[in-house]
Amino acid sequence: MVTAKVGNIVEFDDMKGKVEKVNDNSVIVDITINDEFDEREMFEKTVVNHKRYKIIEE
Repeated sequence: MVTAKVGNIVEFDDMKGKVEKVNDNSVIVDITINDEFDEREMFEKTVVNHKRYKIIEE
């Protein structure tokens, strides 16, 4: 399994996010880069397990 690095763009659950921090078992991503992001309904950041994302841009 390839682990994302800070600054990578990852895809998970039909969303994209920019990696801000890499932990042992997960990454913290900023999801405000999504076109459908709505700040009234969603948090700006989320935690994604390494097994649940795919790196789409390095």
